[in-house]
Amino acid sequence: MVSVLIPNLTRKIPSFAERDADVLAKAIGRTQEVLLQHQASDGYWVAELESDASVSAGYVVLMRFMGITQPEREAKIVRFLKSQQLPDGGWYSYPGGHGNLDVSVQAYFALKLAGVPADEPLMGRARAFILSQGGARETHTFTRILIALLGQFKWEGLPSLPPELMLLPDWSPLTIYEFASWARATIVDLMVILTVKPVCPIPESLGIAELYAQPWDEIDWSLPPAEKRLSWEEFYLTLDKLFKAYERLPFKPGRKRAMQEAVDWIIDHQEADGSWGGIMLPWVYSLAALKSLGYPLDHPVIAKGLAGLEDFIVEDESTFRLQPAVSVIWDTALAMTALSDSGLEADHPALVKASRWLLQKQVTSGGDWQVKNPHTEPGAWSFEFENQHYPDVDDTATASLALLRVRFPEEEAVQEAIDKAVSWVLAMQSRDGGWAAFDRDNDMQILAKIPYADFLTPLDPTSVDVTAHAMELLAKSSHSGAQAAHRRALAYLRRQQEADGSWYGRWGVNYVYGTGAVLPILCAAAQQEDEDRIRQAVGWLEAHQNEDGGWGESCASYEAPSLRGTGPSTPSQTAWALIGLLSAGEGGSDAVRHGIDYLLRQQLSDGIWEEQPFTGTGFPRAFYLRYHWYRLYFPLMALGRYRQWLQQKES
Repeated sequence: MVSVLIPNLTRKIPSFAERDADVLAKAIGRTQEVLLQHQASDGYWVAELESDASVSAGYVVLMRFMGITQPEREAKIVRFLKSQQLPDGGWYSYPGGHGNLDVSVQAYFALKLAGVPADEPLMGRARAFILSQGGARETHTFTRILIALLGQFKWEGLPSLPPELMLLPDWSPLTIYEFASWARATIVDLMVILTVKPVCPIPESLGIAELYAQPWDEIDWSLPPAEKRLSWEEFYLTLDKLFKAYERLPFKPGRKRAMQEAVDWIIDHQEADGSWGGIMLPWVYSLAALKSLGYPLDHPVIAKGLAGLEDFIVEDESTFRLQPAVSVIWDTALAMTALSDSGLEADHPALVKASRWLLQKQVTSGGDWQVKNPHTEPGAWSFEFENQHYPDVDDTATASLALLRVRFPEEEAVQEAIDKAVSWVLAMQSRDGGWAAFDRDNDMQILAKIPYADFLTPLDPTSVDVTAHAMELLAKSSHSGAQAAHRRALAYLRRQQEADGSWYGRWGVNYVYGTGAVLPILCAAAQQEDEDRIRQAVGWLEAHQNEDGGWGESCASYEAPSLRGTGPSTPSQTAWALIGLLSAGEGGSDAVRHGIDYLLRQQLSDGIWEEQPFTGTGFPRAFYLRYHWYRLYFPLMALGRYRQWLQQKES
C-alpha cells in the first residue's frame, strides 16, 4: 500500500462539505456567478493565455524588423519585462523555474531596442547571467533566427532549409506534412527567410555584441558537431553542409518555382483574423518572410497580419503583454462543463447561448489534416477564434462533450454537428490506437533530430490526455466504428501507464494531469483487467498529495521525471487529482476529503482561486502556459462532482 503524505489519516475527519453542505453549495454558487458574469455577449468565454516574457519581447524585435516603432508600447513592455526579471538576472520559462538563456537573451535585446541603457544595473545582472550560460551563441535556433533578423547573429551560423522541399510530391517519404502543424507552418516561413537572409540594420548602440563570450570577429559561426558519430544528428549536419554548398552554386534549378510555392502556401494559410494557425510563432515568421521579400506594410496580407495581432494583446495604462494564442474554444467548452458539473440546469440561457456560439465555430472546410485523411469530411473545432487549417482532436472532443450536456432547442442541429465531429475524430486515430492533437500518425522519429528540434517540437505524437478526451466522446456515440476505436484506445492507455501507476501528461503539467485524465476513462470502461491499474493510479495520487491537502507539480518534471507529482499545491492540479479519484469511487477517502477542504479553504470570498504557477504545456521542456481560468473551471468541476457523489451516497 502506498503511503499518503498527510499525517494522521487513519482517523476519519469529516470534510467541510460533510459537516455543512451549505459551505459546499455557497462555494459552488460563488464560482458559478463569476463565470456567468464573464460570459461574452456572443456566448463564449475567454481568459488570458499567459506565457513567458519571450513572446512580448519578440513583439519588439518583430516590429523593428517590420520598420514600425511604437515608443509608448515599448515603454509598457519595458515595465513588464523589468517586473519579470529574476534575482539571478535572468528570465524564467515558467514561474518557479531558473533563468532561461533563450528567454533572457530575447528580453535583454527587447529592453535594449526599447532604449534601456546597457549600464543600468538590471542590464548588468542580465548580461552576467547570459554570459554565465555561455552567451547568445548558445541559444536555440529560433532565438538565433530572431536576433539575426536585426543583424545580431550571422546567417551562416544557422541551419539551411532549402525551399526546394516544397516541390517534393505528396507521396515522397519526407514532405512538410510529416512535421507537426505548428512546426510545418513555421518551417515554410523559414525556407524563405533562410534563403533571403534578410537583415534590418540597427544602430550599433542597440546591438547585443556584449552578450557573446568572444569578440564578434572571433566567433566560430559554424554549427557545433554532433555529440555521437553515426547518428541522425550527424546525418543532418552532413546534409546541412551539402545544402550550403548548393547555396553557393550560381545556378539553382527550381529555386524560383520553389520560392513561389512557399510564398503561395504562406498566403493561402493566413486565417480570417490575420493570424497563421492562430499561434504566434508562425505568425511572426510569416510576416518576417513576406517582409524579407519586399512586401510593403500596406500589402493586404501584411496589413491584415499586423492588425490581427491587436486581438492577442493584453494592454492597460502601464503594461503590455502579447498572448501566444487565444484559447476561446477551449475556455468555452471547459466553462460549460464546469457549470454543468456544478448543477447549472441543462437549458440555462447561458449554456444555450454558448452552444449556439460553439455550433457557429465548427470548422466545416478542409485543412492540412486532409493530406493524411483525404476522404474524411470536416466537422471539428479549433482552439482559437479563427483557425480553419488546424482544428484539433482535444477541442473537438471537449466542445462536443460540452454540447451534449445542454438541452438545446434545435436538437437536430446539435446532433448533426456531433455526428460530424465523431466521424472526424474516428478518422484521426493513429495506428498505435491513440490520438495526437492535430494530425494522424505524425511520428516520424528521424525528424526529432533536425537542428530546429532544439526548441520547436517537430512531431505531434499521440498522448494519453488527448486520447482520454476522444474516448469519452466515443463512449457517448452510437457510431458504428466507435466501439472498435475505443477498444484500440483502451489498449493504448494500458501500454502508456508508467511503472509507478501514473500517466505522462502532454498538454498539461504533467503526471497529475495525465493521471487525472485517464482514470475516469478506465473506470468508466469497467474492465476487470484494469482494476490493478486503477488501484495503482489511485495509490500514486494519494502518495503525492501535499500536507495542505492539495496537489501540485512543477514544469520541471518534464526534464526530471523524478520530480513527477511534486510541487506546491495549485487549485487546478488539485482538481485534476480529485476528478480522477472521484471517478475511481474514492469520494469517501481521506485523500478526497482533504483535497476538497483544500479547495474550500483556498477559495476567496469573490469565488475565485489564486494560481500563479503555469500548469499548461506548449512544448515540453521548452515552453509553458498559464491558462488564467484553469483556477476556476477545474475546481468548480471537482466541487460539483464531489457534491454529486454526496447526493448519490445519501439517496
